[in-house]
Amino acid sequence: MKYNYPLTREQTLELIARHPTPFHLYDEQMIRDNASRLRSVFAWMPGFINYFAVKALPNPFILKVLKECGMGADCSSLAELMLAEQAGILGENIMFSSNNTPAEEFMLARKLRAIINLDDLSHIDYLEKSAGLPELLSFRYNPGPLKAGNAIIGQPEEAKYGLTGTQLIEAFRIARQRGVKRFGLHTMLASNELNEDYHVATAKMLFEMVVEINHQTGIQIEFVDLGGGYGVPYRPEQEELDLEKISQGIRREYDHLIVANGLAPLKICMENGRMVTGPFGWLVTRVRHLKHIYRDYVGLDASMADLMRPGIYGAYHHITVPGKETQPHDHKYDVTGSLCENNDKFAIGRMLPPIEVGDIVVIHTTGAHGHAMGFNYNGQLRSAELLRRSSGEISMIRRAESINDYFATLDFSALKNFLP
Repeated sequence: MKYNYPLTREQTLELIARHPTPFHLYDEQMIRDNASRLRSVFAWMPGFINYFAVKALPNPFILKVLKECGMGADCSSLAELMLAEQAGILGENIMFSSNNTPAEEFMLARKLRAIINLDDLSHIDYLEKSAGLPELLSFRYNPGPLKAGNAIIGQPEEAKYGLTGTQLIEAFRIARQRGVKRFGLHTMLASNELNEDYHVATAKMLFEMVVEINHQTGIQIEFVDLGGGYGVPYRPEQEELDLEKISQGIRREYDHLIVANGLAPLKICMENGRMVTGPFGWLVTRVRHLKHIYRDYVGLDASMADLMRPGIYGAYHHITVPGKETQPHDHKYDVTGSLCENNDKFAIGRMLPPIEVGDIVVIHTTGAHGHAMGFNYNGQLRSAELLRRSSGEISMIRRAESINDYFATLDFSALKNFLP
């Protein structure tokens, strides 16, 4: 595996003695090194910044690390704005891109001086009435059938996000008439995309739209947000994205479309989440039961509540068994949790070494959209999050939920008088 689990079996057993399984473990230094690589590859871009997609890993300790690495925060809800604020990310280092947005979220975004990225033409009036229009405003572009999406995020013309090209031109004109002085352009079309050419084509599309907006309105766009969606290799045989190839391709399009049309400098930013932290997280769990019926089942103490991607997407996550790495992978298992749903499976028909009750099982690449997508269905409790610091020390950055947390919003005392 390209991003190896950083602990030995013995170190993991010592950790489990302090922090019972299941838990998500992240590696700070790996995240820092990756953030530095991303920044270096795109350093030629004017004003480059990656707004980390908070939804991928909404933990303020992680956000604080990424802030130190020069990243901002891409937020899409009130809670995510609050997390960014707690991590010290403020002002134009926040990109607020929500949809179907309530007034209170616009109000907090304005208070934090975040860049607001509007999702619909009608939101101009709504924002003006609820929180006031800022000096800088961005709009999200949905190209519809002009650009293909991918399997995870779907086709743009079927998506609820963004404005059409015609609406986009109208939105910039209206915003300028209402007093907006600075403008940005945004899109987000794919998720976990491993095709370099796709990302270059997205940049080209936005650069062409920058030229079109200028020709039709005279407005000079200040920045483009190319979105995120940079994929990571979940399977061992997959290759990493060639970031250098993407960077060179975007630079060619920038020179051809932006520089040649006298629209430079144009700030370029992104909002990657998965490729920043995804490979550097692992769900650590133990084998609770083995079951042998029509298939052989490995029952873990983690469940779909800790990692839902395999259950809802059929997504692949690599699985290793510390201490058995060199043993033949000659046993076929379905690897399951305890949820009362048959899709509560981390793997189906996976070839692994022979498994025993008590074995440690590590599920890889859970550093994005892992713990973040947890839930409480069936009374499941969400696990802890641990961070392996650059020093090697391991800190708990979110405790596991308790049964008291689960019942905290219920008033059992009111049951006495609820019914005769």
